Amino acid sequence: MPEKFSFALAATDGAARTGTISTPRGDIRTPAFMPVGTAATVKAMMPESVAATGADILLGNTYHLMLRPTAERIARLGGLHDFMNWQRPILTDSGGFQVMSLADLRKLTERGVTFRSHIDGSKHELTPERSMEIQRLLGSDIVMAFDECPALPADRDRIAESMALSMRWAARSRDAFGDRPGHALFGIQQGGLERDLREQSAEALRDIEFDGYAVGGLAVGEGQEAMFGVLDFAPAMLPQDKPRYLMGVGKPDDIVGAVKRGIDMMDCVLPSRSGRTGQAWTRRGQVNIKNARHQDDPRPLDEACTCPTCRGYSRAYLHHVFRAGEMISGMLLTWHNLHYYQELMSEMRAAISEARFAAWEASFHDLRAEGDIAQL
Repeated sequence: MPEKFSFALAATDGAARTGTISTPRGDIRTPAFMPVGTAATVKAMMPESVAATGADILLGNTYHLMLRPTAERIARLGGLHDFMNWQRPILTDSGGFQVMSLADLRKLTERGVTFRSHIDGSKHELTPERSMEIQRLLGSDIVMAFDECPALPADRDRIAESMALSMRWAARSRDAFGDRPGHALFGIQQGGLERDLREQSAEALRDIEFDGYAVGGLAVGEGQEAMFGVLDFAPAMLPQDKPRYLMGVGKPDDIVGAVKRGIDMMDCVLPSRSGRTGQAWTRRGQVNIKNARHQDDPRPLDEACTCPTCRGYSRAYLHHVFRAGEMISGMLLTWHNLHYYQELMSEMRAAISEARFAAWEASFHDLRAEGDIAQL
């Protein structure tokens, strides 16, 4: 295994890219989808099962883990990899987004954010320095700079002010991260939907120098058209020779559109959250397993899918266990969804390598447009 963190591009097709991120804990094939393990677990899944879907890397959540069980406790127990029995790479977010969206009574200053826990009301402070310390205690392979992310829509002055603060915090994050061979620090571009603010942010991040760069501040309510509008120019503002990560995305067609525009990494709770609420993602789009049309259907969710759910269980069974509130429902649907997402990434990597991404994308959209298989 390499001792350092590195990124190598293997092929491009238009703006779409495929390559490999190398870390001491293993390689990450890009474009990569990272399942979200918020509280040191991908909900309803065993770590071995997540690996079996084809995931090379997981995302852990700084905000949730600092509150429970605490980063200090995880460090005493050997770090996040041992704690959750996942020895492949882990990326941790900085906690900034969750503080803004989940915490109570938060107060933002130049120094950082003070807030009350949504769990027990206890008071905490998160600064760039504290975020770097927590992520070091967790032992994550890819660390995210601490930033502030305003919800959209927001007025330009608010976005500009927030972006400038995030860039000052990015410099403090870099200083606090220090020299950690084998671990990477990613900076986060902000600027809302404004092209000039995105360029200012990218310039500030390039000057600080990071191991990878995220496009932040999207998938926060602006809609797909606006998001793609930003992705038409934002990734190209970031260094070509470093990974580009789009945070918090998304639905399958969001992911395909992001890869088409030059994104290398994504994460989203959607495949696991959907699985727990009776939603399955397939090549033909979304299937709502709670609908009565499935109750006598002996067919799998997707006849072309090789996941254990599709190989062993019918739509009728999945409908039954969801209706009955059985735990296996969320397990089987989540496994299928994560498998589908990883299959999507694999297909895109192959299509980019073989310079046929446009044809692959057209067939992806055509099959989804046909909709689910006809009811029996």
